[in-house]
Amino acid sequence: MPKLVHSALLLALLSVPAALEAQAGSPAGPVPVANLEARRQALIAGVGAGIAIIRGAEELSADPPASKYPQATSFRQDNDFFYLTGLETPESWLIVTAGDSGRGTVHLFLPRRSPRREQVTGPQLGPGPEAAAATGIPVANIHSADSVEIFLRRLLFQGGNRSPSFWFRRNDWDTEPEFIRRLALDTQRVTTQDLLPVLARLRAVKDDDEIRRLTRAVELSAEGHLAAMRFAKPGVYEYQIEAVAEQTFRSLGAERLGYPSIVGSGINSTVLHYDVNRRQTQAGDLIVMDMGAEFGYHTADITRTIPVSGKFTPRQKAIYELVLGAQQAAIDSVRPGLTLRQLDQISRRYMAAHSGDLCGEGDCVKYFIHGLSHWLGMDVHDVGGNLPLAPGMAFTIEPGIYIPAESLGVRIEDDILVTATGPVVLSKGVPKTVAEIERVMAGKR
Repeated sequence: MPKLVHSALLLALLSVPAALEAQAGSPAGPVPVANLEARRQALIAGVGAGIAIIRGAEELSADPPASKYPQATSFRQDNDFFYLTGLETPESWLIVTAGDSGRGTVHLFLPRRSPRREQVTGPQLGPGPEAAAATGIPVANIHSADSVEIFLRRLLFQGGNRSPSFWFRRNDWDTEPEFIRRLALDTQRVTTQDLLPVLARLRAVKDDDEIRRLTRAVELSAEGHLAAMRFAKPGVYEYQIEAVAEQTFRSLGAERLGYPSIVGSGINSTVLHYDVNRRQTQAGDLIVMDMGAEFGYHTADITRTIPVSGKFTPRQKAIYELVLGAQQAAIDSVRPGLTLRQLDQISRRYMAAHSGDLCGEGDCVKYFIHGLSHWLGMDVHDVGGNLPLAPGMAFTIEPGIYIPAESLGVRIEDDILVTATGPVVLSKGVPKTVAEIERVMAGKR
């Protein structure tokens, strides 16, 4: 390439403002700045005093030795960093200082823009007014990522004999850069605190933009499940059903899968996290389809169980309706103040009381081999711990019965949003009664 043309291209890469918006081109759009500012203020209040350090995700490389597999190079920003900044720039940092007065400051550290690198990766936000506009962080508080260590040392050694606390996410401790661990361990001036519980409490309650993103993720996933139901028939392969659903997700605006799709037919329906999806379906099989799309860094998680031949057998129908009843008992009980553990107990009590002789001696609860619920949001198994339900929280309800001896597995999973007046079933767009499923699989609306 002639030198003049090369230079012109580099200059062009540095002057493309449209490409430097937060989440450029994402169907979800950018996170509203007001929401980002509110989240950071809540973090300051949660920390109380000290220095919170949140490191963004690093960009994976297809070049050895960074990655043995070129398929494993897709970048996705760290959830907490995205939650607080709305930025997808790799190798970035957010440092929040909080004082006893309740006031704090926020500093963002982004890699300097590199024209040569951007020829390969595309334009990236660097320190400057574009980042300030996208995040609401003052431009004076946005720095180059290579100054993080100097900045932290200055914070650490200012203020005489003050002994600040460093707030880290404990599960990231072993992967923190050496200079961070050295600062925390090699000086007597620092105490360390776990930032994970603070972030979990914040992220557990969704704001309006998070609910919008999560709702849309569920809607896309519902369309994928419907497409899969209409496509399924004896003789198709599990991976073909998976492909139909995932093509629907992506065509409607999903940027990723929330997790590897599970399409388990026959004996595979009894394997909880089966995702190989290679078996050819056979007449009479049940198929457990556990599939969810990600939209704007929020993921759905929906499971439906369908008869590949289009009709449930009497035995399959009886087990299915027992699972459905156990799910509905839990959904009907959702209210603020309850816990996921209590909902689990409600579901199991229903199943035990209504099992009859379906599962031989005893009840069918012995075949319900996993928990009823998990939190839902930026991760498919999101943060939240043992918090009681509160408006704005989202979670799944997913009872199941798995009988390997009969190659019979049934799981029904819906995504629930807690409101002050009761539960909203976000995934209600996916049929789940026996009659509804059989009608869809017969090609009827």
